[in-house]
Amino acid sequence: MSEDGSDGLLLTERETEEGLLVAVCDADVLGKTFAEGEISLSVSEEFYGGDPVSPDRVADSLARCDTANLVGTTAVGVAIEHGFVEEGNILEIDGTRHAQLLWM
Repeated sequence: MSEDGSDGLLLTERETEEGLLVAVCDADVLGKTFAEGEISLSVSEEFYGGDPVSPDRVADSLARCDTANLVGTTAVGVAIEHGFVEEGNILEIDGTRHAQLLWM
């Protein structure tokens, strides 16, 4: 764990017309683009560049959100560990993990 307790996780929360949108990524994938076949995923600073947070803070945000996007092994792992995402619903794109969460 890093000095800030973040485990290398970055979190952004935005209020939208549809509710709370949460974006979480592993810090080491920020600024990278992953592509495989016709699928491309850009982990942009504008969307994913947030505050360093702990896994518990990520879980708290996921519990409150209406929609979430997660990129990276640790970020997706937190969502799985806390029961927000099932392993079978994870995408693997060019060596990184990606999940989306939408509460209906």
